[in-house]
Amino acid sequence: MLVTVLAAWLVGSRDRRRRKVGFWVFLASNALWIAWGLPAGAYALVLLQLCLAGMNMRGSYKNRQRSDG
Repeated sequence: MLVTVLAAWLVGSRDRRRRKVGFWVFLASNALWIAWGLPAGAYALVLLQLCLAGMNMRGSYKNRQRSDG
């Protein structure tokens, strides 16, 4: 949970580098939740984290596009 909070703080930064790191931290957070959810049988949580990971990848891509142009 702390990794998720840290990621949200980083993504909310005005600094492009911090936002970029934040998206990677969010992906790590998704992986940690999945690693916990699979053995616990929390399949809805796993599905949610997969969807959120996709959104994080999209956000990272859009962040990169905005800074390049």
